[in-house]
Amino acid sequence: MEESDHTFVTRSILHPYDPDNCPIRMVLDGIAGKWSILVLTALRGEDRLRFGQIRTLIPDISQKMLTQVLRSLERDGLVARDERGGFPRVVNYCLTPLGRDLQEPLQIMAGWAAANLPAIKA
Repeated sequence: MEESDHTFVTRSILHPYDPDNCPIRMVLDGIAGKWSILVLTALRGEDRLRFGQIRTLIPDISQKMLTQVLRSLERDGLVARDERGGFPRVVNYCLTPLGRDLQEPLQIMAGWAAANLPAIKA
């Protein structure tokens, strides 16, 4: 390892590495799942979406899994839930400012995935 490589490693956010307090692990645990990324991508527009609309955009997600993912993303501050009373009850979901801030890195990653899928499959 060259001196410059060593300097980078010692100054990185992983040094000293503490698995219980690792920012990469803590953030990616909440957003790195396939369903989380797809839900965040479905909500990337300015409009609020209802639960059924999100399921239409991600047809292979189960109702149970979508509920779990939305709750997790809401708990992490990436998605907001807007519930209006009445009958039937209307619940909309949208990205919070933190969730919107995550869109640029997600789009970069999606572009990288599309460009490199043939090489990964090979």
